[in-house]
Amino acid sequence: MSYRITIESSGHSFTAEADESVLEAALRHGLVIPYSCRGGTCATCMGKVVEGEVSYPANELPPGLDPKEAAVGQALFCLARPETDLSIEVREVRDGSDIEPRKLPCRVVGMKRLAHDVMQLDLKLPETERLQFLSGQYVDILLRDGRKRSYSLANPPHEDDVLQIHVRHVADGAFSGKVFGDMKEKALLRLEGPLGNFFLREESPRPIILMAGGTGFAPIKSMLEHAFYIGLDRPIHFYWGVRSLRDLYMDALPRQWEAEHRHFHYTPCLSEPLPEDNWEGHVDLVHNRVLRDFSSLDPFDVYMAGPPGMVHAARRDFARHGLPGDQLYYDSFERAVDAPVSLNPTSSSA
Repeated sequence: MSYRITIESSGHSFTAEADESVLEAALRHGLVIPYSCRGGTCATCMGKVVEGEVSYPANELPPGLDPKEAAVGQALFCLARPETDLSIEVREVRDGSDIEPRKLPCRVVGMKRLAHDVMQLDLKLPETERLQFLSGQYVDILLRDGRKRSYSLANPPHEDDVLQIHVRHVADGAFSGKVFGDMKEKALLRLEGPLGNFFLREESPRPIILMAGGTGFAPIKSMLEHAFYIGLDRPIHFYWGVRSLRDLYMDALPRQWEAEHRHFHYTPCLSEPLPEDNWEGHVDLVHNRVLRDFSSLDPFDVYMAGPPGMVHAARRDFARHGLPGDQLYYDSFERAVDAPVSLNPTSSSA
């Protein structure tokens, strides 16, 4: 059995199954409401049930909900399950600034070499914590000497039990050198996030072009897995540019997506293929490939993440190719410059 849930302030409506929480159902439909622990203790997800009835696991109120609050209709939507159709009052997250960044400890629970110079780190927060974020946002890894290193989250928001980042090895990198040096699983780190306004605009009706350079694949991966999860059915074109075949470190994944989703199209590009690559695909700068494939970019929303050179060239050339400035979203992976205050909150790979 399913139930209809309506958020009064926005009129947004979605369905929830009897065995899922209001929060789980909202996220499944691409509607984001605040949460943190997802265990009924922090009360971040508190809202009001205006009409209808909810229940909780084991028929017990969560520890973060006072009986007096429950008596006047307050509910913790991370655990509350509908027993009827519902009308609720709750704040919706529409923008990156709607989620307050937090500083949290985390443990490295997985390390996987994705390429000769890319390492995947799986980060686990304390059991009572979850990090709410929008697909495409990033976190800062807080180093012991006060410096920060920024990495985009590669996992989608609905898979928030473990956070995933892709670390590229940079010569003399303060953090990446440690990752590719003596870091072991179970290492303790601190992070701050989520950060940034690079995220998927779900309510736009326009088809989408996503473009990544190198580890710019990480936030694009998060966006795509989120889009598939919520059933976004607009045409999506993904272009990924790297130097040689060994840098195309998760090529099988977007090829799998292309086989599974008819509205998704994947185009990898190599700028400097090696003879042993035997590459038969496109040899091009990735943004030039986009320009060759579309006569005008005016109909599209364009998202791009990667090296500053790629981003700068694409911003210039895409504008000349008809792309309005308010339809372009980007994250430039600037090399971190250690200073007391950063004025450019973009992703880094050092």
